[in-house]
Amino acid sequence: MNRWLLGARPRTLPAAVVPVALGAAAAAGEADPVWWRAALALVVSLALQVGVNYANDYSDGVRGTDEVRVGPTRLVASGLAAPGAVKRAAFAAFGFAAVSGLVLAAVTSWWLLVVGAAAILAGWFYTGGPKPYGYLGLGEVFVFVFFGLVATAGTTFVVAERITAVAWMAGCMAGCLACALLVVNNLRDIPTDREVGKRTMAVRLGDARTRTFYVVLLVAAFALVVAIAVTDRPFAALGLVGAVVSVPAVQAIRTGAVGPALIPVLGATGKVQLVTGLLAALGMVLSS
Repeated sequence: MNRWLLGARPRTLPAAVVPVALGAAAAAGEADPVWWRAALALVVSLALQVGVNYANDYSDGVRGTDEVRVGPTRLVASGLAAPGAVKRAAFAAFGFAAVSGLVLAAVTSWWLLVVGAAAILAGWFYTGGPKPYGYLGLGEVFVFVFFGLVATAGTTFVVAERITAVAWMAGCMAGCLACALLVVNNLRDIPTDREVGKRTMAVRLGDARTRTFYVVLLVAAFALVVAIAVTDRPFAALGLVGAVVSVPAVQAIRTGAVGPALIPVLGATGKVQLVTGLLAALGMVLSS
C-alpha cells in the first residue's frame, strides 16, 4: 500500500463520512435544501480526519511514543517518511479543509470560520503542542464534539441553514460511534501508552472499564437510533442492523481480546459505524 495512503489510516475514515451523511439526511424535508453543500461538507470532514491522522503520526513520532506499537504502521516511527514531510502533509490536509470550509462559510454564515478554526486547532493539539490533550484522556471529548455534533449539525446547517432536533440526536449518535473507534484503538495501546506516559482515557479507566465503556457507547448509539425513529423519522430504525453487525466486535471486546487481536476489531467497529450511520441516514431520508 502507498505509504501516504497508509498514513492517512483509511479504516478511520468512516468517522468522517457517517456524520455528514446523517447531517444531510436530517436536512431532508427542510425547505429549499442546497445539496451540493453536503458534498463540500464531506470534503471538509474527510480532509480534517486525514489531517488529524497525519498530525498524530508526526507528533507521536517525534515524541517517541510510537516506537513500541502493536497497531498499524506509523510513517514517522517506522522511518517510512521524514517527520517534516508528515507535518507538511498534515498542514496540507488542514489547509484543504480550511479552503473548502471557507466556501461554505461564504454562502451560509461567517461564523463557520470560527467553528472550522476550532476544529483544526483541536486536531493539531490532540497530540501536538507542549501539552497535548489526547495525552490527558480528553481525546474522546474532541471526537464526540467535532466528529459527532459539529460535523453532523454543521452539515445540516450548511444544507438547510437551520439545525433541527433530529440533527442534534444524529450528531450524538455519530459521536458515540466515532468514540467507539477511538476506544478500541486506545484499549489496544494501553500497555505501550502507559509505558510512555500517555494518559489516554483507556489508561485512566483501565482495561476492564474501557471494555465496558466501548459497549456502553454502542448501546447509546443504538438507543439514539431508536429515539430518532420514535421522535420524527420512523425508518431510521434501519440503523439497528448495525447492532447485528456489532456482535463479533462486542464478543471480541467482552472475551478479552488484546494486542494484535484488537486490530480486526478496529475494522469491525468501522463497519458498525458505516452500517448504522448510513442505514439510519437512508431511513431518515425515506421518512422525510
